[in-house]
Amino acid sequence: MGKNLIQQARGKGSHTYRAPSFNYKGKAKLSRITNNLEKGQIIDLVKCPGHDAPLAQIKYNNGETILVSAPENIKVGEYVTAGPGSEIKPGNVLTLREIPDGTNIYNIESQPGDGGKYCRSSGTSARLISKTETTAVLKLPSKKEKEINLDCRAVIGIICASGRKEKPYLKAGIKMHAMRAKNKLYPRSKACAMNAVDHPYGNKRSARKAKQKATSRHAPPGRKVGKLAPRRTGRKK
Repeated sequence: MGKNLIQQARGKGSHTYRAPSFNYKGKAKLSRITNNLEKGQIIDLVKCPGHDAPLAQIKYNNGETILVSAPENIKVGEYVTAGPGSEIKPGNVLTLREIPDGTNIYNIESQPGDGGKYCRSSGTSARLISKTETTAVLKLPSKKEKEINLDCRAVIGIICASGRKEKPYLKAGIKMHAMRAKNKLYPRSKACAMNAVDHPYGNKRSARKAKQKATSRHAPPGRKVGKLAPRRTGRKK
């Protein structure tokens, strides 16, 4: 009898594949919606194993303390603001209605008050292109243009650590520790290198793995690997 595939074990939700969020410093999200201009101070820059970029710990004058991805050119002790009337300055939080066209922004909300959903990875930002009566048009890092409610908030600036991917790991052990911090599966074995009991493509019966890659949409979970119900296969003629 065969074993469960990796994607089946991952989908079950066991501790083996679950992210160790109890080791993280906290959730990186915006403060509560307020109609007042709140002034805050950056009291620390935190390294969190669950985030690629450093987190800025901000304490506002209303007593609320939040974590948010740190923008470029910011330091501990600097003051930022959130709310209507804030200056267009890195680290400040405003609604899209108040941000002028052409500004770089990040940690953009999808719905007003959700804390931020778009452009949260290191070195990323979106550009505000134009506005309509109810929505703002943003150009995302993927070059895709998206319309978002004008009442959604965003942080001014570009997330720091933009050159993170330029530095190579050099050693497999360093890569292993980086993957282990988020409980990512590493290293990954090719399906054709597995035993027959572990994967439909795995066997030692022949050196040439010539099993059919196309799979029915109605195949059972242990067989549903490869190309799922493809319209066509092979090279175009």
